Amino acid sequence: MEWETVIGLEIHTQLATKSKIFSGASTAYGAVPNTQACAVDLGLPGVLPVLNKEVVTMAIKFGLAIGAEVAHRSVFARKNYFYPDLPKGYQISQMDLPIVGKGSVEIEIEDGKTKIVGVTRAHLEEDAGKSLHEDYHGMTGIDLNRAGTPLLEIVSEPDMRSAKEAVAYMKKIHSLVRYLEISDGNMQEGSFRCDANVSVRPKGQKEFGTRTELKNINSFKFVEKAINIEVERQIDIIESGGKIVQETRLYDADKNETRSMRSKEEAMDYRYFPDPDLLPVEITEDDIRSIEKDLPELPAVKQARFEKDMGLSNYDAAILTSDKDLAAFFEEAANKSGQAKLAANWVIGDLSGRLNKEDKSITDSPITAEMLAGMIKRLAENAITSKMAKEVFDAMWNGEGDADQIIEKRGLKPADSGEVEKIIDEIIANNPDQVEQFKAGKGKVMGFFVGQVMKASKGKADPAQVNKILSEKLK
Repeated sequence: MEWETVIGLEIHTQLATKSKIFSGASTAYGAVPNTQACAVDLGLPGVLPVLNKEVVTMAIKFGLAIGAEVAHRSVFARKNYFYPDLPKGYQISQMDLPIVGKGSVEIEIEDGKTKIVGVTRAHLEEDAGKSLHEDYHGMTGIDLNRAGTPLLEIVSEPDMRSAKEAVAYMKKIHSLVRYLEISDGNMQEGSFRCDANVSVRPKGQKEFGTRTELKNINSFKFVEKAINIEVERQIDIIESGGKIVQETRLYDADKNETRSMRSKEEAMDYRYFPDPDLLPVEITEDDIRSIEKDLPELPAVKQARFEKDMGLSNYDAAILTSDKDLAAFFEEAANKSGQAKLAANWVIGDLSGRLNKEDKSITDSPITAEMLAGMIKRLAENAITSKMAKEVFDAMWNGEGDADQIIEKRGLKPADSGEVEKIIDEIIANNPDQVEQFKAGKGKVMGFFVGQVMKASKGKADPAQVNKILSEKLK
């Protein structure tokens, strides 16, 4: 039987405020456990929550960016459950009246086509604390620093049909919240994580199968692995005559397996009711329009501009705008060098390759956009060859200075045309068989000649110049 996968994601995005959603306690990462949880976060008797206005602004920005309905009236509710890292015994969230309603995002799928993924809602809520299981010898430690940290939970429609589509959607949301500057998106620090709702059904069936929820996955790689392994598990169970149980499961990256955590609760199990300590949030149309004016250039608009104004291909522009910092780096290098296509090639190729190899982000690059632009200018002016440019790039990466300093220090200078012509004459004279092959129509022999010239010139000849002179002489 052919099976179809159905996936929906709930993405938890930590909002980039300095204080928490209902208190003035700090949200800074990495503090000593339990030093950033105040009386409000702990729910001590007599305290009252006060809504942080900035989280409302950030939620509205996200809603506008995905073309969603922004509610003029939204309500906070208490989601009741007991867990050791939830000191109040309930989480302040939103249920019936969320701040952001239906919207959508467009993702690119494997065959180069695009697909619309619906966003059901995005609601504000507070985070819980964190249970620490390591180094406690059979006990669990509780760190409540995260309690009260503002989250925007972004809930998708079950529109994705493969793990790769889910990753593409997650990356799109990640890029968007960073462009909007409403979250740093740091997955290692827990600022951006997701729960994946996964089910399978026979191909062609309209009804959804029983779903399981994969909880708290904090990397794109693990999302893909967790979904694929869970799909495989569900198909195996059904084909063996069993039934899928609706439950919450954890993904174990070390064992590459999912395992049961608890039975899946329904909304009624949480006994949601409006929080009596918080008034409904009233948002006017003027508020929304005012926030809309401050929206930055979003990825799709930037990509279209890179294609139109800089002559980049759709593929290159999509890669360069996938990350806010990468786009800014490229744009600076392109503008300062005056060579957009060359800058795109170097940023996507050599620079990104080296960053990936050394597990660095673009913000950690030892080569600045200005340094790369300086090297590209010299390459475009034929002051250095392509081979020399790679040598300059390596030297800049290793901290030897900018392009001009390295070129001067190493005496990098292309061979002049007279010198190149002399080398070509000698190589043609010494290889009559290859000359005859070329004249007989074997065009691939040109590669042999170019290689010999580059070797004889010790990489100082310009390949474009070599090709031109060779073509003229061989013909």
